[in-house]
Formats: sequence, C-alpha cells, structure tokens
Amino acid sequence: MSIFEDTAPRSPRPRPLRVAVLGCSGSIGRQTLDVCRQHSDKLRVVALACDTSTEALASAAREFSADHVAVASAGHARDAALEGLPSGCALGVGPEAVVELTQLDEVDCVVNAMVGFAGIEAGFAALRADKVLAYANKESIVVAGDLLVPLVRPGRLIPVDSEHSAIYQCLVGERASDVHCLWLTCSGGPFYGMGREELAHVSAADALAHPTWTMGPKITVDSSTLMNKGLEVLEAHQLFGVPIDRIRVLVQRQSRVHSMVEFADGSVKAQIGPSDMRIPIQYALSYPERWETPSPRVEWRQEPAITFGEADEEAFGCLALAREAGRAGGTLPCVMNAANEVANAAFRAGACGFLDIERVVRQTMGEARPEEVESVAQLEEVDARSREVARGFLEGVRR
Repeated sequence: MSIFEDTAPRSPRPRPLRVAVLGCSGSIGRQTLDVCRQHSDKLRVVALACDTSTEALASAAREFSADHVAVASAGHARDAALEGLPSGCALGVGPEAVVELTQLDEVDCVVNAMVGFAGIEAGFAALRADKVLAYANKESIVVAGDLLVPLVRPGRLIPVDSEHSAIYQCLVGERASDVHCLWLTCSGGPFYGMGREELAHVSAADALAHPTWTMGPKITVDSSTLMNKGLEVLEAHQLFGVPIDRIRVLVQRQSRVHSMVEFADGSVKAQIGPSDMRIPIQYALSYPERWETPSPRVEWRQEPAITFGEADEEAFGCLALAREAGRAGGTLPCVMNAANEVANAAFRAGACGFLDIERVVRQTMGEARPEEVESVAQLEEVDARSREVARGFLEGVRR
C-alpha cells in the first residue's frame, strides 16, 4: 500500500483552506503559521492546539482570530494567558479536546505537529473524519502506520518532513512498480565522522547544536543519534510501500538534496532546494498547486559542491535498531519509539550518556515480544509498558 499511488488532484478551492494547527507553539507549528501569514488569502487558521505553551497559543489565536483552541495539559487550563483569547473563541482542555479539533466541520486540513506518541490519536481522528492531514508527527506512522495508512484516500495525507515531502514530490505521476529504491538524505548531524570512543563523551549541548536545521530539542537529539533517520526509514516504508532494505540512507552535508527516488531504469529524481521547513509545509497545504516561495531562493551559480557520504550504522547504532524494528514489524516499532523517547529525554536532562540512548533502546527491544497491531488502545498499552522497561534500564545506567 502507498499514499501516492493513483494520487488524484484536489478540486479547485472555492474559498481559503481552513486549517487546524496542532502543536502550534513548536518549531513546525510556528513555521506553519508563517506560511499562513504569507498566504492569508489562501489559508485561514480556524483552530489551534498546544500542550503547555498557553501564551503562544493565545497570541496566535488573537492574531489569526481562531474560533477554537485546545490545551492538552489540564494543569494549564487556568493559565492567565488564556484570559486573552479572542471573544467567542471556544477553549477545550485535555488530550480529547485536541482530538475534537480534528473533527470540526469548519476544519478542512489538520497540520499535526505534535511531538511523539501523543499525536497518534489526533492523526487517526483526522483521517477518519476525512480531513486532509498535513502530517509532521512521524511517530504516528512509525508506531501506528498499520492502522493509519489504510485509512488514507489519495491526496489526503501529505507528509511535512522534508525527506518524505521530497519523496512524495518525486513520486507524483509515477508508478509504484517502477520504484527501485528510495534514498533518504541526512546531514549527518553534529557528530558526523566520530567513532564510538568520541561519542561516549559528547554532551546534550553538543547534540543540540545541529549544523543545518532549527528543530525542537527531542528531534535534534534524535538527529544526532541518527534515530531520527531510523524513524524516517520506517515512516517511508509505511507511506510508500517500499521494503525496509530498499530504503537507503545517504549523508548530504549541505542539506540541499532533500531525498531521491531511484527507478527501475536507473533514472533518479531528486528534490533539491533551500534548507527551510516552510517549503514542505507550504507544499502540504498548497498541493497540488505551488505557491510563491516562503524562503530566499538559492543562487545555484555560487553554491559550494554538493557531496554525498555513507551513514555509519556501527557508530550510530540507533539507525540499525530502527531497521531491525521495521523488519520485525508489528508492535516492535512502538517499543523502540517508546524506549527512545524515554532515553532521549534522560540524555537531555543529564541523566545518561549519549551511547546509553542506543543501549536502552536495544535492551528494551530485547525484552519485547512483537504482536500484530490491532488497535490504538493496544499501542498505548505497549507504549506504557515499554517506557517502564526503559526507565528500569536507565536506573541501571545511573547505578
């Protein structure tokens, strides 16, 4: 199954696309709002959600005259910032209130920029409500792709990750049977070229200094371990129906080539452009049209040489673990993702070392018995159980 096969163009829009932005205070959410500002004649923000950043939520609600907002964390329901919501704006509290935004009649498109496992329910609800899903929550597809992808109608799920947007763009108009392999590119992160001895001594501050992209802290650390690329391999497998071992990772330090598709005849299509997440965000909102760029154009005559390199899966074992989870399938990607979220947070808090992230993920996966994915409730149970196991292994690291 693939989200791009027989993709049908959307009908011409009689009015601006009405958008709900989930995770509006995060990196992707803020850049989505940038795109909405630039194209206010084509996009209308009608609903916004955040976890705890109520000041940013209220500010965006006022700016865009949003009709609905939701705060996922009940502990922030009485924040003073929420007194500044625009008149008539409905406020919901709790995870269920975020999900309810995806089902509003006045929402055409849901931008799911929530971080981690929390975004699964919202993505599931958006697809069941037949909304266009511009999705940046890769964990949704990695963990619950067996449930989510079968719900997708052509042209209704457009990936926002730069790599998967690139692949989607390269595949429009092509046939699945003609695809030889996918080339997922990555910058290599801040530790490219280091061996395990050096990696044993890096700090969270070092990991958060990404050479190219400005992202949230969790995804930035995932990029430094190459777990982010591992998640993207599993994501591409689910989205485009390509076997795990025909999804290859290529280091592209300049972050100009955002990913490539190689076809049976040896031809390769690549999507190339600025390192600016607003471009794939805008593509997801404008598809099948292309609007004026939100980013400065690249002066290609003055660009340095574009280079390629190999991802070191021995030094950065999280990428190999992700492939292992993808080959096994079932609930093992859920186990892997849960353990990684726990270990990633511990590393950022100074509670474990860089290589302990990989160690905890490997140990947690080793304790798991993969099952066929049957429901979101089952995945929630697997996620909770895996987090407990991972925390137990972290206690061992601390001792």
